[in-house]
Amino acid sequence: MPNYRYLGNSGLKISEITYGNWITHGSQVENDVATQCVRAALDAGITSFDTADVYANTKAEQVLGDALKGERRESLEIFTKVYWPTGPGGPNDTGLSRKHIMESINGSLTRLGTDYVDLYQAHRYDTETPLEETMQAFADLVRQGKVLYVGVSEWTADQLRAGHALAKDLGFQLISSQPQYSMLWRVIEDEVVPASKELGISQIVWSPMAQGVLSGKYLPGQPAPAGSRATDENGGARFIQRFMADDVLTAVQALKPIAAELDLSMAQLSIAWVLQNENVAAALVGASRPEQVAENVKASGVVIPAELMAKIDEVLGGVVERDPAKTAEGAPKARVA
Repeated sequence: MPNYRYLGNSGLKISEITYGNWITHGSQVENDVATQCVRAALDAGITSFDTADVYANTKAEQVLGDALKGERRESLEIFTKVYWPTGPGGPNDTGLSRKHIMESINGSLTRLGTDYVDLYQAHRYDTETPLEETMQAFADLVRQGKVLYVGVSEWTADQLRAGHALAKDLGFQLISSQPQYSMLWRVIEDEVVPASKELGISQIVWSPMAQGVLSGKYLPGQPAPAGSRATDENGGARFIQRFMADDVLTAVQALKPIAAELDLSMAQLSIAWVLQNENVAAALVGASRPEQVAENVKASGVVIPAELMAKIDEVLGGVVERDPAKTAEGAPKARVA
């Protein structure tokens, strides 16, 4: 059973291993297997589930909603997101305008088969919509009861501060940030995490296994294993490329003795590592096979001694990306139509 953590400065508890269905559901994995993975997550004690309207162009929400049918709604925490284009991709089918937010939440609720989501997240920052408009739309959804809590994803420290201040003025609070974070990708540590601590925001981190590279299954100088994410043409291969350099893969192999010392798999070590950061409320984990879920949950509650945390830093050395500017660099400069 996973442990629970409070999400930001709120009374909402979420499972520190949260099930996410980003790349897999509706695209990589057949619906019946996706349903089995969700059932496995429930069996393992996971109650928090993260998706987004853009995943598989709305199909992932539908798959998750179908898989959760019959569960007691009050016993679940369901998260989704809004920003990226959905539907046919018309001029208002993207961004954080009031129009797109209001229409998107209704579509998400229908697909998820619920009257409300526990957490609604701005999937990116919208440079083309006044932040006041976005925050007012979120405030209205909170008052309508369609959204219980509001969060963001991949916002910079300055954007978090501006959004938090407006939310406070409008009578609600931003409680979460969803950034990429792993042993190899630590760009939030210098700016986003300190700002979040100051504001009462915590992190729900995606890709704690660096797209699977930290599992250790990719070997330097060797072709990627057949059927792995690095060979997936539906999107997986594109996202994993930045971690596939030989120097990175060589450094990752040197983590194996550390995992063995803790009696953990490499995947469990990578998940446990992000959970050592007190500002992290949950690690998002996906699965393409049900048995992966139970294995991932074993990372919950693991305490990595300080000397092994230092050893991890030593082993990974110069292959770790720490530049806080990467958050802004990875964000869209304009709405993507």
